[in-house]
Amino acid sequence: MKARRTIDWPGAAARVARLIPRDRLHKAALDWADARPGAEGWAVALSGGADSVGLLLLLWAHWPGRRARLRAFHFDHRLRGAESAADARFCARLCAALGVKLVSGRWKAAPKSRSEANARSARFAFIDREMARRRMRVLWLGHQQDDIAETMMMRLARGSGAAGLAAPRAIHAIAAGRAGAGLRFHVRPLLGLKKSEIARALRLAGASWREDSSNAKGAHFRNRLRLDVIPRWVRAAQRDALSGAALSRELLEEDDRALEAWVDALCLAGADGSMSVRKLAGRPRAVVRRALHRWLLSQPRAGELSRQGFDALLRAVERGAPVRHSLGTEGFAAIRGGRLRFEPARRRRTSH
Repeated sequence: MKARRTIDWPGAAARVARLIPRDRLHKAALDWADARPGAEGWAVALSGGADSVGLLLLLWAHWPGRRARLRAFHFDHRLRGAESAADARFCARLCAALGVKLVSGRWKAAPKSRSEANARSARFAFIDREMARRRMRVLWLGHQQDDIAETMMMRLARGSGAAGLAAPRAIHAIAAGRAGAGLRFHVRPLLGLKKSEIARALRLAGASWREDSSNAKGAHFRNRLRLDVIPRWVRAAQRDALSGAALSRELLEEDDRALEAWVDALCLAGADGSMSVRKLAGRPRAVVRRALHRWLLSQPRAGELSRQGFDALLRAVERGAPVRHSLGTEGFAAIRGGRLRFEPARRRRTSH
């Protein structure tokens, strides 16, 4: 049996940081991180793959003052048997060598339907739970330019707009799981780098990482894009298509922020949860669409609308005329007096 190579992980981190200096990290993530309180704890999602290993090494090297409050979170999906267990052992050795506390979890009852979405949901449920327990608000993720292209193509296939196509964002503020817990931040500093650049830096630094063998199979849509579509697309483009996709993502995020600001400036929401339809009269459809999306998300009893149902309600809002539109079994979207409101469905009395 081949002996396992011992790696000087602190030395490797220093070498990776020289190969990927701070100015190669995404500027928005860099500026945001430098402005954070010094006592704040940071969590890193660590799978053992090249991206997450590179991210952990860069955080450890570029922010030495944060090392004592750095935590790595590893979740064992138990989908690849001994290979998954080896990933967990690798992450434990890496964190021990760096003096970073590792928080580990396992999928105790993996479902029979082991889809990519199920696995992702289980992983983030574990991370959310452990971050809440430790009162941590910042999660660092290793997404890079290849991930941008994959995500963009996946979302184009389902007809996403600017908000969806602007993912993954360098800084993404989301509501924490518990009510009143404030915001949590997902930070992605590697969006200006390609996966090949990260792997090359790790190799030159004498570091290693774990390869997920399931990534070489076409069982999931993302894998099929990664293995078959994107390499051909890059060759056909005869240019740096991955950087082009990353630039498009940045521009789409700017457009998305502009739409959000426009809707905010209209002050549409009422204290009773209704929305002014009159103020949307004559506005571009993109603004009306965004306002309607936001209103629907604020209605806890509204059912999920089909694309056709949403488009019908959108046209009604644009017209502004009185209407009553079904939002599932719980109630209706009703336009009355120039405002859009949720009207609960009347319960039928049962005879005894």
